[in-house]
Amino acid sequence: MNQQSQLTGALSRATIAELIAGDPPLLEQCHDISEQLQPNGFDMSVRSVSHYHADSTPGSIGVLDGDRVLPENAELSFDSDGWLHLKPGPYLITFHEIVNLPRNIMALARPRSSLLRSGVAIHTAVWDAGYSGRSQALLVVHHPAGFRIRRDARVAQLVFFPLTAADPHGYTGRYQGENL
Repeated sequence: MNQQSQLTGALSRATIAELIAGDPPLLEQCHDISEQLQPNGFDMSVRSVSHYHADSTPGSIGVLDGDRVLPENAELSFDSDGWLHLKPGPYLITFHEIVNLPRNIMALARPRSSLLRSGVAIHTAVWDAGYSGRSQALLVVHHPAGFRIRRDARVAQLVFFPLTAADPHGYTGRYQGENL
């Protein structure tokens, strides 16, 4: 690392707000920016929830991209009041917001603490610099009685970090532009 590099921490609320107002916006299709914008990140909300079929082909990953197989899942329907009761187990959630990361910013997500206190975990991968799309995450209900979730509930906080240098190409993987 050269002496000209400047290391900084997570982006602040003010910086995130500036980037949301930019072109392209850091985040699109937000419900209520004033509620979702946090001191250290941005609260992501649930658009849809899917469950994995017990009798479907399992997922797999190998050395080559062609070795990757994703398991089948089926989207669940929220009730007339917008609620779902989830039994214990794994679920694939799709976030409502569209993320547009510039080539000099990456992101990580953490579950909101109320989920953890309810016996629910959210697992995510890294949001690489240059990624654009409507992301997904693994939600796992550990509580034996299950968990109730409402459509558009804020479930995870996305935290943004600057890179020491912009990546010349940005993310080019198979999930670029997903769920748009």
